[in-house]
Amino acid sequence: MSDYETIRIDTDGGVATLTLNRPERLNACPPQMAEEIFAAVRDLGDARALVLRGEGRAFCSGADLAGNAEASISGGDRAFTSLSRSYNPMIQAIATLPIPVVAMVQGPAAGVGCSLALAADFVVAGKSGYFLQAFVNIGLVPDGGASWMLPRLVGTAQATRMMMLGEKIHAEEAERIGLIYKCVADEALADEVTALARRLAVGPTVALGLMKRNLRQGLQADFASTLGAEAEAQRMAGNTADAAEGAMAFLQKRKPAFAGR
Repeated sequence: MSDYETIRIDTDGGVATLTLNRPERLNACPPQMAEEIFAAVRDLGDARALVLRGEGRAFCSGADLAGNAEASISGGDRAFTSLSRSYNPMIQAIATLPIPVVAMVQGPAAGVGCSLALAADFVVAGKSGYFLQAFVNIGLVPDGGASWMLPRLVGTAQATRMMMLGEKIHAEEAERIGLIYKCVADEALADEVTALARRLAVGPTVALGLMKRNLRQGLQADFASTLGAEAEAQRMAGNTADAAEGAMAFLQKRKPAFAGR
């Protein structure tokens, strides 16, 4: 894989780990980082699951407003350009990646960092983790897909609270209100995420990708359209080698050995 300046990619046993690697700035995300994440997730090779994490004590503290005056979001026109060219493609790439994505959150997941985490399929946070839509505090509006994701995850009332009041949602509350999958002790976070990612990486990869697609499309499609999409996805999944292996394992009363195809 390519070398990057603001992120790091490691692979182990079918699990790719993408690390935001600017710990000195709490992994604040300039457009360059967004573009490198976009490029990296399009070049994961044979990886069957992806972990997103931040180096050091933060997941991602948001867009980098101070690290690069020319590239940062500091004006309406510049914000529009940076979102359109860099941040939105990154979020879309994570959300539509055809393999499972697990976000590991410690410390802040703020602004576009919150959106990046929530674009994953599973968010596991340590008790030190929190989620913050701080845009209102600087006269801006949530971005990175937050206006779409938040009400679908936690309902309109909690989404409005996060967006209009700019309140931190700590990890334990985030789990309670359905914003994230799980909150665990900080010292257990890495092991919890590793176990989940490895479990997903040995699953039926094509079927998991189709589940992701149907879940996302089903949030905005009518019931009849969703039934049709499920039928088409079942045809695609049913023709995979993993489906044949799953059926044989069921008949032989053994655990299936999925190959991801």
